Amino acid sequence: MKTNRLFYLCNLSLVAALLSACQPSGDAPIERFRHAAEGAYAADISNDGKLSVVSSIHHGISVWDLDNNALKYTWSQQQDNADNLVLAIDIADNNTHALTASKENFSLWSTETGESEGFWQVRESSIRDIAVSNNGNHILLGKSNGTVVHVTMNSGRRLEFLGHSDRINTVDMLPNGRVAISGGNDFIAYVWDTVSGQVIYQFNHPSRVTMVALDPKGRYAFTADSKKAAHIWNLKTGKLVNSLKYTNRQEVFSSVRFSPDGAHLLTGAPSRKVSLWVIGTGQRLESWRVTPRDDIRPAGAVVYSAAFRDNNHFITESSSGFAELWQLPVP
Repeated sequence: MKTNRLFYLCNLSLVAALLSACQPSGDAPIERFRHAAEGAYAADISNDGKLSVVSSIHHGISVWDLDNNALKYTWSQQQDNADNLVLAIDIADNNTHALTASKENFSLWSTETGESEGFWQVRESSIRDIAVSNNGNHILLGKSNGTVVHVTMNSGRRLEFLGHSDRINTVDMLPNGRVAISGGNDFIAYVWDTVSGQVIYQFNHPSRVTMVALDPKGRYAFTADSKKAAHIWNLKTGKLVNSLKYTNRQEVFSSVRFSPDGAHLLTGAPSRKVSLWVIGTGQRLESWRVTPRDDIRPAGAVVYSAAFRDNNHFITESSSGFAELWQLPVP
């Protein structure tokens, strides 16, 4: 999931430039589709690779049928100034709803009818990351004051998770909304129960946690920090499964997706790079580089989301405004 979805990505152009010399080995995309004329601020692709939601300055929020590359809806969330730009998007695992957020407000949308199901403003601190459960039943908000808010939409029940001592960078939630994961500047990722607020697991890192994700089928958790630690955990036991193995001085992740069969991990980066990893070994199997915007120098693009389309293909959405279809390596 987790497209991502992180506001800190807006400040990663320097990282992209530093990593641009590390060219991956993958081929060009099979197909390329323009979804935002002058680049995108955020995007998310559904877990099945059939739907994407893209935020851009000229098109507002656009919803795309990726099977046919057809525009389904155009939504508006008051993107009238820099503070109201939609910078975080999450699509429910069953594709029924999408959650969009700026720093100050968030909206829940039905992807089946195209209608808004609510618009809310936050107080006291800004939104950093978001997640939505199946059918839009639960919403998760990670905030700059270190709190994570879980809201049950039908009842209005609100639970604040107060385990973190510093700013939240990243959150995710299982499709049923019962288990959440959050990571922050306190160097910790917590897996916690959204009913009781009790911590299930605590994963410590040597630097601030910049990316977390949960496998929708409840098998794994992913956590990564701002330096050189990226781990896959067994969500049933809390034990380490593997750490991603890379030779670069630093790997920063902007999106993470588990394969349906639980064998692979697909990651995106602010350096245009998409990588396929083997969960059983932690090794990188292959990597690719998405298309940058022509008017950006040095050539850069943040991979906002990447999802498995089927056993042979995956699809990406990036800040360049392109959706791109790629060939997976033959087993």
